[in-house]
Amino acid sequence: MKFAALLAVPVLLWSVATPAAAQDLPTLPQSVEVALKVQRDGSLSVTEAVSVPSGTTMSRAIPLRAGAGNDRDRVLSVRDVRIEGAATAATGSDQVSFDFRGGTSIVRYTVDGVVGHSLGVENVTWDVAGGWDTRIELVRATFAGPAVPDALTCLSGPPGSTTRCGAAQIDHSGLTRVSVAKLAVGSRVQLTAELPGGTVPATERLVPADTVAGAFAATAPVWWAWLALVVLLCVGAATVLVLRRRDARAGRPVAVQLMIDGQFSSPDGVLPGHIGMLLTGRTDSVDLTATVLDLCVRNYLWVSDDWVLLRRNPPDAQLGTFERAVYEAVVPGESVTLSTLREARVRVPSALSADVVRRRWFSRRAERLSLIGARVCVYGALLTVLLAFTVGYAQLGLVLAGAGAAVAIGARWLPARTSTGLELRDRLLGLHSELLATKPAEVATAEREVLFSRGLPYAYALADADAWIEKFANGSRSLSAYWYGTSAEGALASEFAAALGAALTGARGGATRVRPEEPGTVPSA
Repeated sequence: MKFAALLAVPVLLWSVATPAAAQDLPTLPQSVEVALKVQRDGSLSVTEAVSVPSGTTMSRAIPLRAGAGNDRDRVLSVRDVRIEGAATAATGSDQVSFDFRGGTSIVRYTVDGVVGHSLGVENVTWDVAGGWDTRIELVRATFAGPAVPDALTCLSGPPGSTTRCGAAQIDHSGLTRVSVAKLAVGSRVQLTAELPGGTVPATERLVPADTVAGAFAATAPVWWAWLALVVLLCVGAATVLVLRRRDARAGRPVAVQLMIDGQFSSPDGVLPGHIGMLLTGRTDSVDLTATVLDLCVRNYLWVSDDWVLLRRNPPDAQLGTFERAVYEAVVPGESVTLSTLREARVRVPSALSADVVRRRWFSRRAERLSLIGARVCVYGALLTVLLAFTVGYAQLGLVLAGAGAAVAIGARWLPARTSTGLELRDRLLGLHSELLATKPAEVATAEREVLFSRGLPYAYALADADAWIEKFANGSRSLSAYWYGTSAEGALASEFAAALGAALTGARGGATRVRPEEPGTVPSA
């Protein structure tokens, strides 16, 4: 007898620990016995015994998506469906349906997604009964898990109601028992058991609700998208800051040669009209005047004794696009006087900006990025609307729109000058230093006139034309300018340069000379 008693102890303990294994059958017609058990992996094993009066049928629909508050839905999945008795099951994308015929039938299935995590505890929520097309006379259920629940909530009545169940408690063995009588059609019995934190893993899967408000719910993918946007904004801001600081640094003059093999040489073939853009990012009448002077000394224009500009040679392949535009704008006919030029309001051609971009001294990346950002912003707005009325996650569209707006705005702060342009700026500063240091007496006589004439437009663009002319005019020999009248002294050349600049300045409505010591802020090209 003692041995038999000892043998019965583990059997009794096992039966208490696994109540769902031995399913109680309903004792009343049109009643349901339910056994629930949470497994170690967070899944919920469900066994339902249903008693159906002879000659009738009962049906139950279990929705696989239900509201979880905060404009979110909880998505469930049902698997491993097994049936004993006169019942059938149908599984769809949005619900699982059971049809029962007369007699007692038992269905078993496993549900994933019922365990949520909140405030350090796991909450297991399941509709013990619901979705029945017939009034249920009696619902009885048991709930077991790896640990005894810390708290228990049982609600009965229509979905959304907060009416407590009449009988729901945890007995001395740790088994949760629920009993509800007279459950009306359309009502449910919802059980929520609060397990100690870490008992089982959270399996709940939340998605935005099928509403406009739900489409904007802040779910995990949305938070990750916003975080990625913040990271990208920080990286972009740091990149812009580095590029702007590099562009704003003080220039360092790099030594250059003015004359090579008897010919005047400028760094990388830079023209006088380029200097203003390269040093300060701006163009004005100084660049226009320097270009006209350069066309004169290169024999495309000629200056008469009475300061009339005449066409000397037609534009050829040696002239760039913007130089050709200046040539045609300043002298539209065969000749032009300075007074006529003042009234013509000649403007620096836009081809100048295009030319420095073509030579890779400046970049249009700011303009391109602004356009791209604006387009992405529009695409983000369209995507927001599309997601709001389809699959949800509409905030992803807002993230995209925000990224586009950030790119469009941030691009305006990008410097237009490239690294090649920065290197050329330093060489122009070296050219300026070389012009200041040049001593005509040390220049070969055969090269002196070429150096003076070819260097004059550059000196003018660098705001040192007067000093340049004076040092050559005060030389041991009078200076003859081949492009100016018959034989002009330096003083006359200085006066002409000043008059030409005044004429073009009046046409432009004011100008500011470019000085190498004024780096300025380089705007987008």
